[in-house]
Amino acid sequence: MAATLIAPTGLLAQAVAIPVTAADPPGPAIIPGQVSPAQARAIAAQAYVYGVPLVMNYKAMYLGAIREDSPEFKAPLNRIKSVARVSTPEDTAIVAPNADTPYSWAYLDLRAEPVVLTIPRIAADRYFTVQLIDAYTHNFAYLGTRATKGAAGSYLVAGPDWKGDRPKGIASVIVSETPFVLAFYRTQLLDPNDLGNVRRIQAGYQVRTLSAFLSTAAAPAAPVLAFPAWDEKKAQGLGFLEYMDFMLRLCPVHPSEQALRKQFAAIGIGGGTPLNTDKLSPELKAALAAGMADMRAAIQKKLESDLPFTDTTLASLDTFGSREQYEAAAHRTNLKNFHVLRAMGTILGLYGNSGEEAIYPEYLLDSDNQPLDGAKHQYRLRLTAGKPLPAKAFWSLTMYDGKTILLVANPINRYLINSPMLPSLKRDADGGLTLHIQHDSPGKDLESNWLPTPNGPFEVLMRLYLPESEVLEHKWKLPPLERVK
Repeated sequence: MAATLIAPTGLLAQAVAIPVTAADPPGPAIIPGQVSPAQARAIAAQAYVYGVPLVMNYKAMYLGAIREDSPEFKAPLNRIKSVARVSTPEDTAIVAPNADTPYSWAYLDLRAEPVVLTIPRIAADRYFTVQLIDAYTHNFAYLGTRATKGAAGSYLVAGPDWKGDRPKGIASVIVSETPFVLAFYRTQLLDPNDLGNVRRIQAGYQVRTLSAFLSTAAAPAAPVLAFPAWDEKKAQGLGFLEYMDFMLRLCPVHPSEQALRKQFAAIGIGGGTPLNTDKLSPELKAALAAGMADMRAAIQKKLESDLPFTDTTLASLDTFGSREQYEAAAHRTNLKNFHVLRAMGTILGLYGNSGEEAIYPEYLLDSDNQPLDGAKHQYRLRLTAGKPLPAKAFWSLTMYDGKTILLVANPINRYLINSPMLPSLKRDADGGLTLHIQHDSPGKDLESNWLPTPNGPFEVLMRLYLPESEVLEHKWKLPPLERVK
């Protein structure tokens, strides 16, 4: 598997390399042990596009919650880890770092019993959200400013096999399609001096098993799992199917995917016996590898003009969401199935928000469709009076180096302009805003509105938190970034 598909960049710029069609599940029913090479190749292609989210999610969970010596380790399963700090150009581990909403993470194992997430009281003027993501990377539920009106409370997250009534003290019960879940928290940072307040809020986030919440005896432990060690090289080959197999054996079959899962089982994925590709015949290995290569080639060769979106700046509306949202988006964009959209979302940026929570338009070209380059040109972004951008919570524009996709060092240590900064920005005569996007200072009187660029290629990523209805209805257009010199 190509490295670009194993290590998602998180940027919508990668949309030019995404497939817009996917093969239908292979035709007639296949009897295990009677799969022809041609059938195995077709199934492997479908398995690849279906499995990218499962495998990438497994990688993140394994490194973040299982392997304690991993640099990416955050906390053990059913524990929470919070980080409250401002990203700077020295932060190079993750591309396109977000300096707006410090993160908290809790990978949940719901096999033995549910887990309770407790949210403290948070002021109404501070955006926060808890995104609940299943093993397929469906955003199956939210807590926070939008979803639960910012209310304090305790929420029970249960696995697919849990049966029970809502316990006392629980605001609501949320059931996941899969037994492993990520609770991904974002807490708005109002300005660099606000970090202490963010830390106090994060300290109030609690993650407890249901028995711990109720102060009762713990449920019997779930069977110990032998989590396969993550190996990047292995995942580039047939080992990808082994990781997918491990996850599918833990996930109940969705009613709409019974036929598809039977197809996967015919080549050993998701059946009762763990898949060991080393034991397959050379002929079958070659067929599976060819099928995966077919889909990889399709993904890499698709051009931006082939994408199923009328406006690629709003692509994230269709590439992140719940199972139901993916199905609706596939219908709207005339795709054969939604698995390609789910894979696209993983490649664009693992764990991206659903559109109603946030979208991520990106400036890669100026208004004349020319690449952005701070060494050659100066740019202006004109925003209207009143509400400059259609976000109910807040918006931001973050500058990234066009080569590294990291924050850009500059003499005023400003890496973004966002709506909390509006009182300090200089308004135009008509009440609008002109943002100066260039390498050199536009002059002292205009520096309040200056977003410094690198002395070379750059990208600007917009984040709209709680976008207005015009965005969700695909009626909004990204304001042009104009080259002025």
